[in-house]
Amino acid sequence: MENAKTLIYDGSFNGFLTAIFVAFEERAQIADIQKNRSGQNGLFSETETVFTNIEKAKRVWNGIQKKNHNAVKKIYFAYLSETRGVELLLYRYIRKLFANFSTYSDFSDGIVLKISQLAKSVGREKHRMEAFVRFQLTQDEIYFANIEPDFDVLPLISKHFRSRYADQQWLIYDVKRDYGIFYDLERVEIVSLDLNEIYSNSIHQSDRLLVDEHNYQDLWNNYFKSTTIRSRINRKLHTQHVPKRYWKYLSEKREAV
Repeated sequence: MENAKTLIYDGSFNGFLTAIFVAFEERAQIADIQKNRSGQNGLFSETETVFTNIEKAKRVWNGIQKKNHNAVKKIYFAYLSETRGVELLLYRYIRKLFANFSTYSDFSDGIVLKISQLAKSVGREKHRMEAFVRFQLTQDEIYFANIEPDFDVLPLISKHFRSRYADQQWLIYDVKRDYGIFYDLERVEIVSLDLNEIYSNSIHQSDRLLVDEHNYQDLWNNYFKSTTIRSRINRKLHTQHVPKRYWKYLSEKREAV
């Protein structure tokens, strides 16, 4: 009897798609698919390292798209959830999709339902980040923002901010995952910084920011307070729409943090 395999990939989405290609090509029994930084040898499985191949990744991507266009987005969003074991879950989902394209909407299937739920959660986080990002102007005239999302949504919000702030240099940095996206007025690039300071909505002014930036934040904070009708505040509803975990990066919440 053939031993099950654990496929180890480099942690990129293209690497994951390459692993899917290898799994189908070898017709192997797959015990797990793991990132190389978190890979663990299975007790009853052998491991195989998969090297990212863009052409193979494209073939899998195009194959999924031909089966169901909407499934492509759902798979990518679910992958970015970083949920433990999501790779194996997605592999099984993709197998079902290739066997029967109507599987996409069969929510009586536990795997299909779980992938849909993960994708929905990531989509919700994407929209929140697009709404809650607060830029601060640095001394070198780059609009900078820290975020700390539950899921890895930076690849999903890039298009939104490039379109909305096309005439400004900006950098959005995910402090939880230690990487960011930088727009230089022409293209968006992935960057990694050695941050020794988190630019939250502190009442103390940072010397990395323009002097006027702190004044603008004071104006916005005062405007927010002056337009709030305290007798109509519904704190429970408010925290549902603006969870407290985002407050430390919102200038209008400076006094609440």
